[in-house]
Amino acid sequence: MNVSIASFFNVIKALENEIKAIEKNIKGINTTEYQSLTSIQGIGPVLASGILAEIGTMTSFRSHDALAKYAGLTWRVNQSGNYSSDNTRMTKTGNKYLRYYLIEAASSVKNRNVEYKEYYYKKYGEVTTHQHKRTLALTSRKLVRLIFSLLTKNQIYSNDKVGEIQ
Repeated sequence: MNVSIASFFNVIKALENEIKAIEKNIKGINTTEYQSLTSIQGIGPVLASGILAEIGTMTSFRSHDALAKYAGLTWRVNQSGNYSSDNTRMTKTGNKYLRYYLIEAASSVKNRNVEYKEYYYKKYGEVTTHQHKRTLALTSRKLVRLIFSLLTKNQIYSNDKVGEIQ
């Protein structure tokens, strides 16, 4: 029994050392962009590094709409003549990993940021079907606008104001 417990403690120590090594490598990413993303409450090191890894350089995108389209967070137009349907599907033709990170980040941010929580519940009341999924996608679009703005201007986020990185 003592050998088993000692073995478990050794495994736990080895895993803790691996976690420290991974966190050290994650923080080695572009530090100003990393700081910009982690300044948003709800976006931690894993989500920030995942988003940065999938975006690459912000110079590839001319607007937040282009970034959202790259992530596949756009909706198809369903119309014919004067008729335009309110029931449209998300395209999902972009980078599925970036879309995953952005939706997870939006979910986390809405739980910690009052502005995003209010926006989420406002949109939740407006949507009639698949409320959570659609509202989370809309919240992700709002987060894309914030991320694009922060990364292009090299700024950090605070609830009161957006400021320059020191």
